[in-house]
Amino acid sequence: MQALGTWKRGYETLLEDEHAHAVTVDLPIDEGGRSAGPSALHLALLSLAGDLSTTFAVVAEKRHLTFYGLSVALEAERPARTPTLSRVRGTVRVRTKAELAEVESALQLAVKSSPVSVIFERARIPIDVTAIAMPTVP
Repeated sequence: MQALGTWKRGYETLLEDEHAHAVTVDLPIDEGGRSAGPSALHLALLSLAGDLSTTFAVVAEKRHLTFYGLSVALEAERPARTPTLSRVRGTVRVRTKAELAEVESALQLAVKSSPVSVIFERARIPIDVTAIAMPTVP
């Protein structure tokens, strides 16, 4: 795994990986940036949402839990004058015919095994996500 950060101007940096994927990070306008992209800290939260979605899909496939839609909504707390997040809360909405208990169990395993979740855990940033099973229309 590789990452390259190239400063562009102000607080704006172009991030690239070895697969030709790219994203720009910047500070918000109220922090002196141009808001040309998410801040690096916000990108960490976005990465967590993406990884939870991906890991849930992997767990669901292994458990033969069929779902038709999935969304992860996270909100992070960042106390004033602190450099990092203190807690993440959110919901994972799954459109499925499965029982809520099945969805909750899959979500718990996804949170426990998601690589980005593990990074947050090691940084002592608690993650509290709630599963919501939404019935599907056949």
